[in-house]
Order: sequence, then structure tokens, then C-alpha cells
Amino acid sequence: MLQPALFILLSLAVLVWSADRFVYGAAAIAKNFGISPLIIGLTIVAMGSSAPEMLVAAQAALAGKTEMAVGNAVGSNITNILLVLGVTALIKPLVVASKTVKRELPIMLTISLLAFYMVSDNYLSRAEGITLLFGFAIFIFTLIKVSMNQKAAKDPMLVEMESEIPDGVPTKKAAFWLLVGLILLPLSASILVDSAVVIAQNYGVSDLVIGLTIIAIGTSLPELAASVTGVLRGEDDLAIGNIVGSNIFNILAVLSLGGVINPAVINADASTRDFPVMLIASIVLMAMAFGFKRDGRINRLEGFILVSFFIAYQYILFRHTMG
Repeated sequence: MLQPALFILLSLAVLVWSADRFVYGAAAIAKNFGISPLIIGLTIVAMGSSAPEMLVAAQAALAGKTEMAVGNAVGSNITNILLVLGVTALIKPLVVASKTVKRELPIMLTISLLAFYMVSDNYLSRAEGITLLFGFAIFIFTLIKVSMNQKAAKDPMLVEMESEIPDGVPTKKAAFWLLVGLILLPLSASILVDSAVVIAQNYGVSDLVIGLTIIAIGTSLPELAASVTGVLRGEDDLAIGNIVGSNIFNILAVLSLGGVINPAVINADASTRDFPVMLIASIVLMAMAFGFKRDGRINRLEGFILVSFFIAYQYILFRHTMG
């Protein structure tokens, strides 16, 4: 079992690295062709952190492992809020000032509730997957339109996002990294899924739990890196904006792929255990970010609470699997 475990670690590292190179190349090419930095930031860069989840979900569904795709989407959202934001707040408390972030938080909760309703019958259909993908297109279009109107207001997150766009990169160099990402992303995702299936079969772990744990934590590494880097630079809104945006993408553009590619029956644990945890985490994040009695702020104590909840959730998954 050492070989599949090593393949998982290696493929995760390549997956995360190739996603970064893909975004770098695509964003640089888009800027060289005169596309607005705001649009690049809200589409290519924002979707980049969810690229590993999207590729893994597609590969899992193609392999007939839709439960793994569902676990990856839900588990990544749980990991993003409880672990990534928790660790980030422990490093440095976060202040949420962006209107864009506060506008997206209720959207995140709403689509999470919609997804929960869809899987409450323990089945993810193609029609439900298409509905989520359609919602993704509407979300992106609306976000760009509203953000362009709000640009003059100098929203902190939008300013920080535009500053992340690579500048002065030659088109040939950008095209090279784009090609590298296009080749390595699906290849590493395929190896990751195949290795995870081997481990699941040998240890009797369900595809859902594999998606919720190993794959979800691994594919959330870009969000962790982006959030920690952002908060150390004083870009608090970008740090939390990456998480909120990624969670929306995970429901609309990642979870949907499982239904579109391979509609399937989903383990009842997803609707009775995992989706409720994701919803509770989303509500807690909203309460912290809006700060009903103070300015939106996630302090170190709240960060510690988030990380503690994540550890408790992983323990529950472990006990359930071993039991």
C-alpha cells in the first residue's frame, strides 16, 4: 500500500502546482490580449483554486466514482472554512471589509442549501448537475456585471484581486505554462483518483470518505496557500474572498460534474452527516464575517474554534470508517 500512498502525495503536489501554472499562463495571455484585469481576476484567477477539485471530480465521475466527486466538493468546502480559514485566522486575525465578500456569503449559503436539497434523496441526477452548471454561468455573469459597476467604489477585494494578475509576461512563456497545466492537470488528477480507489478498496473505505478526507484536504492546498499569503500581505478580504468564491465554485462547477458525467446513487451519509456539517460551517462563517455586534472580524479564538471543529469532524469520519 506504500506505492498508492506515494502516488497520491506526488499526484496532489503535481495537481496543485500545475493548477497554479495553468492560471498563471491563462491570466497572462488574457491580459496580453487586452482583457480587463477585473474580469481575469473574477474568472481565471478565481476559478484557479478550484481547478484541482474540478479535474478530480471529472476524473472520478468518468471512473464511475461519483461519490468521490461529491465527497471532494463537500469536503473541500468544509476544509476551506474550518481548516483553511481557521489556520489563517490563527496566524493573523482577519478583518472583512469587502462588500463583494459580504454579498457572496449569502449566495454561498443559498446554493449550499440547494445542493443539500438535491442530494437529500440520495441521488445526484444529470438534470440536477446541469441545473448547477447553469447556475454557475449565471453567477459568473452577474458577478462580473455587478463588480464592474462597483469598481469605482474601490472595493478592497477587487483591488487586491487585480493586483494578483501577472504583468509583463511574454505570450510565448505564458502559452508554455498554459500548455504544461493543460497536460499535467488531467494526468495528475487521473493518477490521484486511481490511487485513491486502490486504497479505498484495500481498506474498505467508501469513495465518499476518500473524497471527504485525503482528496478534499489535498485539493484545498491552493486555498490554504492563497489565504495565508494574502493575510500576511495584509490582503484580508482577498484571503477570505478566495475561500467564499472557491466554495461557490465547488458546489456549482465541481459537484455538478458528478451528476452531468455520471448520475449515481449517493451514500446516505452525505445528506445526513456531511452536508449538515458544511451548512453549519457556512452559517458560522457568515456570523463571524458580518459581525452583527461589531465590524466583521475573525479573531484567533474563532480561528482556534474552527480548527477544533475540523479535527472533531475528521475524528468522526475516522471512527465511522473504523467502526
